[in-house]
Amino acid sequence: MPEPTRSPEPTGSPKPPGSPEAPRSSGVAGSAEPGRRPAPWLRPTIRIRLTLLYGGMFLMAGIVLLAIIYFLAADTLKDGTPEFRIFGDNVRVGNIGCPDLPSVGTAGEINAAIGECLHDQRTLALNTFLHRSLITLVGLAVVAFAFGYAMAGRVLAPLGRITRTAQRVAGSDLHRRIELGGPDDELKELADTFDEMLDRLDRAFESQRRFVANASHELRTPLAINRTLLEVQLADPGASPELAQLGKTLLATNERSEQLVEGLLLLARSENKVVDKRPVDLSEVAAQAVEQMRGEAQAKGVELRGVRQQVFVQGNGVLLERIALNLVQNAVRYNVAVQGRGALPVEGGGGRRVGGWVEVATEPRPGCAVLVVANTGPVVPAYEVENLFEPFRRLRTERTGSDKGVGLGLSIVRSVVRAHDGSITAEPREGGGLTMRVVLPQ
Repeated sequence: MPEPTRSPEPTGSPKPPGSPEAPRSSGVAGSAEPGRRPAPWLRPTIRIRLTLLYGGMFLMAGIVLLAIIYFLAADTLKDGTPEFRIFGDNVRVGNIGCPDLPSVGTAGEINAAIGECLHDQRTLALNTFLHRSLITLVGLAVVAFAFGYAMAGRVLAPLGRITRTAQRVAGSDLHRRIELGGPDDELKELADTFDEMLDRLDRAFESQRRFVANASHELRTPLAINRTLLEVQLADPGASPELAQLGKTLLATNERSEQLVEGLLLLARSENKVVDKRPVDLSEVAAQAVEQMRGEAQAKGVELRGVRQQVFVQGNGVLLERIALNLVQNAVRYNVAVQGRGALPVEGGGGRRVGGWVEVATEPRPGCAVLVVANTGPVVPAYEVENLFEPFRRLRTERTGSDKGVGLGLSIVRSVVRAHDGSITAEPREGGGLTMRVVLPQ
C-alpha cells in the first residue's frame, strides 16, 4: 500500500478545510450522517407498548378484583360474626385470643370487651388478607408482563421478518421475498402484498438495467464510428485548412457527446445502493485523482496540495475514484487566478497574477472518513450551492456555453455518495471558491 501523500503547507495559506471547525454555512446534498440509535429497552417499540398494555390491563383488573373481594369479605365478616351477650354477676372468662379481655368483671364490662375483641379480630383478618393478596398480585403482574412480552414477540415475529426483508431490499437485493406461512390473517396478507410489490419493483429495475445496457451500446457505437471517421479525415495531409478546422470542431462536439452519454449512464447506474463493498483506502483514491489532474492543473497554473491521511472505507473503488476525480476536476477547471505581490504587474497594475490552488485532504473521524476538496474560484452565493448538484446546472453558465464539462459531475458525485450511505456538503469560501466535504461511513 503506498504511503499517503503529504505536501507542505505554504506560508500564509488559509486554514485547511479538513480542520474540525464546523462550517458557517453550507449546502447539503446527500443523506445526513446516521445518529446513534437508542438502546432497545429505551425505544418505544410496538412490542414494549403491547407488553405494557397487556400487563397494565392485567394489573388494573387484578386491583379491581382485589378491591371487590376485600369489600365483600369485610361485609361477610361483619354480618356473619355471631354476637355474644353475657348475663349475670361475677362472671369469669378465659382469655385466649384477646389480650385486653378481662378475666373477671361484670356482664357489661365483659360484653364490651368481647365486642371490641371481635372487631379487632376482623380488622386483623382483613389486613392480613389484603397484605397477602397484594403480594400475590405483584407476583402475578410480573409474570403477566413477562408472559405478555413473550406473546407480543411471538405475534410480532412476522413483522420482524418483513422488516429484515425490507432492509435487504434497501441494499438493492430485490430478489428476496418474505414468503410468510401460517394462518391467512392480516400479517400474511401484508407479507403477500409486500412480495407482490417486490415482484413489480424487481421487474421494473431489471427492465431499467436492460435499457441502460442497450442504451450504452446503441449510443456509444455511432459516436465511436463518428470519432473514427473524423480522426481519419484529420489525418489526411491533403485536407484543406477549412475542412481540417471543421473536423476539429466536429471532433470536439463528438467528444462532448461521448462525455454526456458516459455521464448519464454512470448517473443512472449510481442511483442504486452499492451491495458489493470492499475496504478502499480513501487517501489512495484521492492521490490517484490528483495525479490524473496534475497535467491539466499545471497547464492552468493551479497548485495541487493537501495532506492525505490513510483511512479506509467500505465501498466500490471505481465509484469512489469517480467521486474524487469529479471533485478535483471541477476544482481545477472552475478556478480563477488570485492577486499576489511580487515581480511583474499585470496589465492595469495591481501586482502580479499567480495561479490559484486546489487542496485535497483526507482524514479519519469516529466511525467515518472525510474527503475535503477546497479551491479558489469565482464567488458562489450560498443560495446557489444546492443547485450545483442538479444535472446540467452550472454557476452563471449556459448549458451549451461551456467547454469545461457537461454539467453532470456533481450530480454523479451526489448519487455515488448516497449509494455509499454517505453525505456531501458544499461551503462557499470567503473570497471565492468552494469547500466540498464528503463523509463516508467506515
